[in-house]
Order: sequence, then C-alpha cells, then structure tokens
Amino acid sequence: MGILINDETRIIVQGITGRIGSTQTKLMLEYGSNIVAGISPGKGGESVHGIPVYDTFEAATSERQADASILFMPAPFVRDAAIEAIDSNIGVLVIITEHVPVHDTMYIKERAQHTGTKIIGPTTPGIIVPGKTKIGIMPTKVFMEGNVGIVSRSGTLLYEIAGNLTLTGIGQSCCLGIGADQISGINLKEILHLFEKDEQTKAVVIVGEIGGTQEEDAAEFIRGEMRKPVVAYIAGRMAPLGKRMGHAGAIVLGERGTAQNKIDVLREAGAKIAQKPSEVPHLIKTMI
Repeated sequence: MGILINDETRIIVQGITGRIGSTQTKLMLEYGSNIVAGISPGKGGESVHGIPVYDTFEAATSERQADASILFMPAPFVRDAAIEAIDSNIGVLVIITEHVPVHDTMYIKERAQHTGTKIIGPTTPGIIVPGKTKIGIMPTKVFMEGNVGIVSRSGTLLYEIAGNLTLTGIGQSCCLGIGADQISGINLKEILHLFEKDEQTKAVVIVGEIGGTQEEDAAEFIRGEMRKPVVAYIAGRMAPLGKRMGHAGAIVLGERGTAQNKIDVLREAGAKIAQKPSEVPHLIKTMI
C-alpha cells in the first residue's frame, strides 16, 4: 500500500507548537495519520491536540518509536532540525519549509545518505496515501484511494491533477511533491523506481516543469526499466529562456531543462504526454 509510508507509519512533528505546525497536526490527525510525538525546544512537557511535546528528537525517540518526521521550522533552523532527525535514523523526513539555503539542503542530503533517510523536499506539500495517511499539508478532499501514483515538482499542479483524476473516478495509490528547489532530496527517478515495485500502483503520472534535468533522467529509467505506463505533464512550455519562472529550480540554461526537451525525451521513452492537466485522466484511462 503506497510507497515510503503507510497507515502504520509513526510520525513526529518538528515545530508542532507553532501556528502552522499545530494547525497541520490537527488536520493530519483528522485524516488518520499516526502522530506519536511533537518537538519544540523549550516546550517539552506540553501537549498539542493530545500529542506529547518534547524538547529534542532524542528525548522523543527515547520514549516513542517513530518512522517518519515532518518539519515545520523556519528556514534558518531547518538544517539543525533535519540533522537531529537524520542522526536518530528516521526513515522518512518531510521538509515543508520554503527558502532553505541551497548549501543547507546539500548538507542535509549528504548526511541522509549515510543513514538511508529518504528526504522529501524542501518546499514540498508532502506525501499522501489516499484514504490512509498523510505527512504534509495537501488538501485531502481532492484525493481518492486507487491505483495511480503521482509524483510532482509542483504542489498546486499535484492538487489539480489529483482532483481531475478523482472527479473522473480514478483513485490514487500514493501522491507526493518532491520539492521545487534547485536541490531536492529524493528525485523523480528514485520515486519511479519505488512505484515500479509497488503492487498497488498500476500507472504513474509525472508532473514536471522547466529547469533542472530530473525529467530527462527519469526518461532514461522509463526507457530501460519501467514496465508500468507513465503519463507526463510538463509545465512551462512558453517560459522565456534563461528566466526563472515561479520556483527556484525553474530556470532554463541551454537545451536540457527546457519544457520541449523534457517532453521529447519522455515521449521517446514511451510516456504519454498531456498538453494540459485536464488531459491526464483520459490518457490514464487508455492505459489501465
């Protein structure tokens, strides 16, 4: 069921006493997420929505077993909070925070390679297994349980495409945003590999955008190893060359990274290309 997380995944919320952390904790609990502890330095001994709060990750995990953590910390504090979770051998770390310095993300990613921690983000809406659990901020009403996986570089487009699928009766196995920064944790190719192995997932939707080479790298995996059908939508076809559009990672320099090049290599690899988000459900229906 799903990839990376399931309904038994035990979650820690870092920054639980802040306004956003508290609000999103409540929403995750209402969806059924198994939150076991929160962390907020100086607030140990308190509780938020019935969840015990600890001063440190070490203190929390000495009393509560955890598999994943979600981080609602201001950008300057993300690096230290992430390292605390990674050094505790957490399995999955979701970094919601925007504007994390690139060198901090690089350090976090390198440190996670030593423990095997899977980093989702930064600048991600998180990950959801529809009908079961979520670690993130996504609006749950647009998702429905099913067998189509979605991986997206854009949170807003993730919601739109999941909503279009749901409206046409096509449910999802797992949906996640990998983050829109120049450097991200887990990448498109790694997610496709997980979806390929997942028994529940019968088809995959890639939501990409201009900038970077993740989609081109994913095309190589699709061509060589992916047996499940793939639909791709790439945003930014009309973006001017060399101009950043929206996300920190959405800047094109040279041929690789353009929307058209991504579309071309994905099509050549066997993926079906949607020209607009509303076309995704129809393409999926022709493939499963």
